[in-house]
Amino acid sequence: MVVFSEEDHILIKNLYKLKSYCAKRLIKEFPTKGWKLRALNKLLGKLKDTGTTDRRPGSGRPNSACTASNINTVNDLVLSQEDAPRSHRTTRQIRRKTGISQTSVMPIIHNDLQLKCLKKRRVQELTAVNRLARLSRTKQVLQKFSPAEVDFIFFTDEKVFTVAPPVNRQNDRVYAPITVKKRDVTAERLLRTRSTLSKSVVVSVAVSKLGCSGLIFVESGVKVNGAYYRDVLLQKMLPAIRSVAGEPFIFQQYSAPAHRAHEKVSLLERETPRFIGFNLWPQNSPDLNPVDYKVQGVMQECVYKLQIKDVSKLKQRLIEAWSAMQECVIDKAIDKWRKRLRFCVSAKGGHFEHKL
Repeated sequence: MVVFSEEDHILIKNLYKLKSYCAKRLIKEFPTKGWKLRALNKLLGKLKDTGTTDRRPGSGRPNSACTASNINTVNDLVLSQEDAPRSHRTTRQIRRKTGISQTSVMPIIHNDLQLKCLKKRRVQELTAVNRLARLSRTKQVLQKFSPAEVDFIFFTDEKVFTVAPPVNRQNDRVYAPITVKKRDVTAERLLRTRSTLSKSVVVSVAVSKLGCSGLIFVESGVKVNGAYYRDVLLQKMLPAIRSVAGEPFIFQQYSAPAHRAHEKVSLLERETPRFIGFNLWPQNSPDLNPVDYKVQGVMQECVYKLQIKDVSKLKQRLIEAWSAMQECVIDKAIDKWRKRLRFCVSAKGGHFEHKL
């Protein structure tokens, strides 16, 4: 079935009236449109008889499902009640509860109720104490580091990558001919297997607008405690940063327990000109670290393009993805850092990513 857009109607109408184009001439002039000769002749015939290509009021199949009663029913179910958050129903649940077909529920939602669908995002859970701490520390960071100094900050984080890729089950679908029953589809196509505990790799990295460190892999089976962070990770990370930036740099770290050890703080005070320690960096704030809110996602998309069989292949893929990382991606992420800090302040330490 050929569907003519509003622009198609205007184009066909003008060419017919001004230049007397017939259906064959229109198809010849616009081969990429995919117009059919029969459909064009029907449209031109209507234009010749009525002088317009618009539908007549009241034409087409009558709208029997979008009654006032059904609209009110769908409105009550599709939106959460004020005193009952998350009490809304999906279109499928509305169909089951009311008997209104799902193909009728959707037009009611979009056309009659004028509602649009927004996708939820996963965020860090924040308590009242977390919000107050985020608000206070975000204000301090904004005041302490000017826009010019942001270029010298090295943002760091440790990330866990698993051999098994993360799965979006909402889009994990298999299509089969309508004549094939579900029980006749092979298990390999229909079922997704996973190991009980997927093997993983922990990597540490530092990024800045001056440049980035290489990937630092945490040894298998090692717990990143204060001693390991001080004696191993920092001993590799700080020289890597100096080789890129020299001495004038600012070292950032988040508030993990391993970063709070007294010996580690003393080491940073000796080895780095300035650093953003755990007592200044907002807790529970991956939305304020460029490694979390951008770099990790780009890495993940690159790493899991193809299936990974073991840890060695995962490490190889991580190295390849990091080598392919463009500096402009990191620069843009860091450029948004102060904007995110301001959004956090305006949200009084609460969530703000839905406003970006």
